[in-house]
Amino acid sequence: MSMSLKQISDRFEIEDLLVEYCHIIDQQQFDRLDEIFTEDAVIDYTAMGGAAGGRDEIKAYLKKALPAFGASQHMISNQQIKLAGDTATGRIMCFNPMQLGRAAQAAPVFFVGFWYVDEYVRTPAGW
Repeated sequence: MSMSLKQISDRFEIEDLLVEYCHIIDQQQFDRLDEIFTEDAVIDYTAMGGAAGGRDEIKAYLKKALPAFGASQHMISNQQIKLAGDTATGRIMCFNPMQLGRAAQAAPVFFVGFWYVDEYVRTPAGW
């Protein structure tokens, strides 16, 4: 399948958005999620035992739940992005080791693997 320069650019912009999301979560900069999600976004972490809701509810949930982890690394791959004009869908694989607690040594680490299933929309600020 050949893509136009615009489609290639759109894919790169969405991939950058995904990487920025992972950075925000791993750095626990949850207030920056306003840069990633539209005002009317619905975020659903229930498959992992988490919350579902709008931006404000999810930021409050993450601020409460994730400080229990001293470190995490959201490593994304196998990015399936399907463009449809000013919208797109994605299915992105994530491998996420998480360190429980903040101890420098002997802190338990567990490994989580999952798929992000996303919908994207182009806004005046970009994807």
